[in-house]
Amino acid sequence: MSQKSKIYYTLTDEAPMLATHSFLPIVKAFTALANIDIVLSNISLSGRILANFPEHLEENQKVEDALTQLGNLAKQPEANIIKLPNISASVPQLEEAISELQQHGFNVPNYPSEPKNDKEKEIKKRYAVVLGSAVNPVLREGNSDRRAPKAVKNYAKNHPHRMGTWTKDSKTRVAHMEHGDFYGTEKSVTVEKDGQFKIVFEGKDGSQKVLKDSAPLLAGEVIDSSVMRMKDLKEFVAKTIEEAKNEDLLLSAHLKATMMKISDPIIFGAIVETYFKEVYEKHAALFNELDITPNAGLQSLLDKISNNEKSEEVKSDIQKSLENGPRVAMVNSDKGITNFHVPSDVIIDASMAAMIRGGGKMWNKEGEEEDTIAIIPDRAYAKFYQAAVEENKENGTLDPTKTGTVSNVGLMAQKAEEYGSHDKTFQAEANGVIKVTDGEGNTLMEQEVAKGDIFRACQVKDAPIKDWVKLAVNRSRISDTPVVFWLDKQRAHDREIIKKVEKYLPEFDTNGLDIKIMDVDEAMKHTLSRMREGKDTISASGNVLRDYITDLFPILELGTSAKMLSIVPLMNGGGLFETGAGGSAPKHIEQFINEGYLRWDSLGEFLALGASLEFIKQTTGNENAQILADALDTAVAKYLENDKSPARKLGQTDNRGSHFYLAKYWAEALANQSENKELAEKMKPIAEELNQNEEKINSELIASHGKAQEIGGYYQPCEEKTEKAMRPSETLNSIINKI
Repeated sequence: MSQKSKIYYTLTDEAPMLATHSFLPIVKAFTALANIDIVLSNISLSGRILANFPEHLEENQKVEDALTQLGNLAKQPEANIIKLPNISASVPQLEEAISELQQHGFNVPNYPSEPKNDKEKEIKKRYAVVLGSAVNPVLREGNSDRRAPKAVKNYAKNHPHRMGTWTKDSKTRVAHMEHGDFYGTEKSVTVEKDGQFKIVFEGKDGSQKVLKDSAPLLAGEVIDSSVMRMKDLKEFVAKTIEEAKNEDLLLSAHLKATMMKISDPIIFGAIVETYFKEVYEKHAALFNELDITPNAGLQSLLDKISNNEKSEEVKSDIQKSLENGPRVAMVNSDKGITNFHVPSDVIIDASMAAMIRGGGKMWNKEGEEEDTIAIIPDRAYAKFYQAAVEENKENGTLDPTKTGTVSNVGLMAQKAEEYGSHDKTFQAEANGVIKVTDGEGNTLMEQEVAKGDIFRACQVKDAPIKDWVKLAVNRSRISDTPVVFWLDKQRAHDREIIKKVEKYLPEFDTNGLDIKIMDVDEAMKHTLSRMREGKDTISASGNVLRDYITDLFPILELGTSAKMLSIVPLMNGGGLFETGAGGSAPKHIEQFINEGYLRWDSLGEFLALGASLEFIKQTTGNENAQILADALDTAVAKYLENDKSPARKLGQTDNRGSHFYLAKYWAEALANQSENKELAEKMKPIAEELNQNEEKINSELIASHGKAQEIGGYYQPCEEKTEKAMRPSETLNSIINKI
């Protein structure tokens, strides 16, 4: 018997959480055949909240801090972690989760958005580690390698998804600032020796405040600072609102208010406040009294005034603003939810990719598609999408049956470029300067700020950059594919990174490889042009662009970003295997609760599990792990070939049915393999039983469709109820138990 191995499997939120309750029993049964234990780690939003406030809980309510434990494990060579999409919480989502936990009897404190004393300030600070992209920076102790597996790409070519039609006369465009944005104000330096830095505000009145106390800097580390000027932002938004009205176009906003948890909610609030200027000015006193902030969006405003005597007057004023302004793009036309309702509804990587796939169109309030002006204030990312819009206008709709594939090698190890998700982003409380100083008090950078401006800094350590360059070169050689580094010479930060890429490339064997460095807009047009010719390209990008690239290109190629193989080779030797993006997770859990039908596709989990099993073979020599991986690969190919992904309608195969077919094909592949005859003999009766009971299992699964599901909570569902809802086939359950 081979040595015992462990795979750490994350329990997260929403649709992936539901899918785990169905798929994990299958995974545990099959992996036990190779002496592999599956360890479940709860890193859900509710789990992270409870882990952060143990002193507020009864002894039997306390939970492990699974995220910190996994973060420590990620630095160990034995790490083998499968990471599913989790909620990157906006403030409204955090408040909903807190409320649900309180209803379940957990005495966690309310979130104080405007703390009034030291106790509330401390509570807000502790909740800050739960907000936004709190999970990924902790686990990503390596750089990212994301690509579409061949079986997935071939399936997409043979079964093309729907694409909207691009025309040369499309009026869709991206609106961005020309000055006063992060892109224009950015400063960046590379430090020469180990040391410390702090961030200090100096007011015009001579006052001083330490915003971030001493923190380490390593030799060779890149540190930046930049400012979004509120006056320039609001002037730009007002101008764009006027243009959308004059050009008779929809208006939409696209930000990363979940990951950039401090900066982007403020930017979103500035857009909402500018559009509804008359409403916020007229009702300023009332909104202040009710703690209504534009950063939380229109829905929060409507919720907080619902029982107020001025409710109808405010609603009427909102309606007048909508009638007098340009038409606003809709997130849900049927429910009247606009693009300005909830900050977490306008996540740029999902919303812009869908718009570009849809021919540059978004939905109006009648549920019809229209061209739109997309507000993306900061040029660092606006240029990325504007280049894609221009290229599609010029060359027309991409043909998924003929396109090449775009994989990504992303710089993200050790919290590289974690803009806005951390303790280095602040809104200026007064006019003055914000300085980044070294351990001796010397100024590394300074930024002039006015009250309301958003200051942010970021760091990138040297070792992750070198590892990123190495990974890009290795992927290029393994796949014989050209690499483009997406780095903009006009950006201060990127100029520092370019120096390092040029320094480290000669240290690796690049002989015969095609490796280029291009500005972001140039790289976009070059990569799309190659796609149209059926040629593959590796995009090597920084952390935020990694997010955008690995949504946009898969959505154009495959129709979804959930079908990518996502591997993070951890810098200390372990492996992190991610299962795709979670942008559609909220709508899928909502459908399941209402109709008992889950359309979430677990293909990303199947792919991650295969890679995780291969990693066990590579690191421990466990031959049975490789047999399981090979059989799973065969099963996935058959799963795609036979179109067993979740279908669109009730009465067809949903997520649970797709897990049955994956198990059936996996068992068949194991029964038919010749490397381990004992294993084959053990799996033959299992495969036969699954095959013989196919009709019965399907009927048991489908019998649960069309009924509302009571799972006991959205953020913290009841384990027993969820398992019952997600495993309704007793026949399937009993066969899996026999393994």
